[in-house]
Amino acid sequence: MCGLSGEVRRDGKAADVAAVARMTSTMDDRGPDGTGVWSAGGVALGHRRLKVIDLTEHAAQPMVDSQLGLTAVFNGMIYNYPQLREELEGLGHRFFSHGDTEVILKAYAQWGESFVDRLLGMFAVVIVERDSGRVLMARDRLGIKPLYLAEVPGALRFASTLQALLAGGGVDTSIDRVALHHYLSFHSVVPAPHTILQGVRKLPPATVRVIEPDGTSREHRYWSPPYVRDESKKDWSATDWEEAVLDALRLSVKRRMVSDVEVGVLLSGGVDSSLVVGLLAEQGQHGLRTFSIGFEAVGGRSGDEFVYSDLIAERFDTHHMKMLVTPDRVLPALDRAVGAMSEPMVSHDVVAFYLLSEEVSKHVKVVQSGQGADEVFAGYHWYPPMLDTKDPLETYEKAFFDRDDVGVRALLQQEWHAERDESRRFVEEHFAREGADSPLDKALRLDTEIMLVDDPVKRVDNTTMSFGLEARVPFLDHELVELAALCPPELKTAQGGKGVLKQAARRVIPSEVIDRPKGYFPVPALTHLEGGFLDRVHDALTAPAAKERGLFRPEVVDRMLADPNASLTPLGGNPLWQLALLEMWLQGRDL
Repeated sequence: MCGLSGEVRRDGKAADVAAVARMTSTMDDRGPDGTGVWSAGGVALGHRRLKVIDLTEHAAQPMVDSQLGLTAVFNGMIYNYPQLREELEGLGHRFFSHGDTEVILKAYAQWGESFVDRLLGMFAVVIVERDSGRVLMARDRLGIKPLYLAEVPGALRFASTLQALLAGGGVDTSIDRVALHHYLSFHSVVPAPHTILQGVRKLPPATVRVIEPDGTSREHRYWSPPYVRDESKKDWSATDWEEAVLDALRLSVKRRMVSDVEVGVLLSGGVDSSLVVGLLAEQGQHGLRTFSIGFEAVGGRSGDEFVYSDLIAERFDTHHMKMLVTPDRVLPALDRAVGAMSEPMVSHDVVAFYLLSEEVSKHVKVVQSGQGADEVFAGYHWYPPMLDTKDPLETYEKAFFDRDDVGVRALLQQEWHAERDESRRFVEEHFAREGADSPLDKALRLDTEIMLVDDPVKRVDNTTMSFGLEARVPFLDHELVELAALCPPELKTAQGGKGVLKQAARRVIPSEVIDRPKGYFPVPALTHLEGGFLDRVHDALTAPAAKERGLFRPEVVDRMLADPNASLTPLGGNPLWQLALLEMWLQGRDL
């Protein structure tokens, strides 16, 4: 897990090494254990390293393989690298390191662009061919590792964070109206390739892009699982599906223990993280370090789930640590958490994960986490209504969208209106794609490919990597996701959601954890705004920069500030916090 950056010139000039060095230096939090910059002609690469696999300097990056004529920068973790290494050695390749980066280089040399099909893990990688001048960049199937792009005069730049691209200079920082519509309507999810800034894009998940020496480029999506019923599994019983899911998850958590440093677990006390702990204990991982966080109740909203995380920690004899965060600690951390965001993320979980990551990083470098299970196994409240709806788009929009197009237009000054209802159009086009049998299949595919990537997955990456902490997400093992996509929808929505997973979990963890009300990483102070939090929101929305930018209609903002807790979005968020978070993010970057 690391941070990468680079530049590919398109005007025949030498790469701007100074700009790449500036970009790289902003990511020392992602990679505190080493740094490097490499250049050749019109290409330069930068890297910050977090040592998790092969702790020696043999695995330093940018990694140059002179024999193959390849240079690479890589962010992520390839869990099957030992098996790939053995296969490549059998094909005649010789290795000078013991990490996964060199395995990627050899795999590319052996199999070309299709090397990504053989990788099990999370990755963003850029490879430069010395002899041809060709540059390849690729991102993992579920978008766990980010890769941001910016067109600047004469060149394409790329980095693991948006902040790094800004440090390089020359980026168009005007607001993208399409992204702004998504932010305000599509629950702050901005699908690739857009970001909130017009001059920054992101490589979509499961995508390979090849840049030729003449500056032309092409890209293709290499993975998209079918959300259909498999004829070979038509005779499977519910028990068969439960056993298959449990076996796939067993393999997934085992894969994610591959490390040369200790691996802990973020234990919220919910089904997903508890099951990860239980399966690891089942495999002989005793004395695991587990970590939980909770917040003081505000406005009648509970802020911790320690009763359940304590139960799991005791049952599986983990070395457990829990944090109770008081409001006076949350407020000072708020701006730091917003500063860690590569894009504005309205979810309250961001602050919780930020504070938890800060503490966890003092004890371990790697953790497993339960993110992704709700999207993959239909755990959210909007999935059951999708089973038999006659209007999938309307049903989904009513449950998930923060506001419709009319509401977005009523909120924004006219100059910031998008040309059309971008969010509804995006969902409609996604639902219209082939390869999803039912309305629920369409919703699960959309949420797994889009919402999951640009909400919980991005949240976990940004917050953990702010403290050099590598987070691994076993529910996003692509083979497990493929299996879940084939599973009959009614098995997933049973028992209030995640039915097949809950039934499988009963063989491993206590039923008290499974049958409890659904919980989150709650930060009540950001739902019920009062005191210092309300003051911070007021300051952001009335700051000179906000007034000069003029995104929102002043009368609407004034009305919301006068009654800050008047309403919640369909997903339980505070609309005023959503507006303030965007301004805080922009102002924190002097935009």
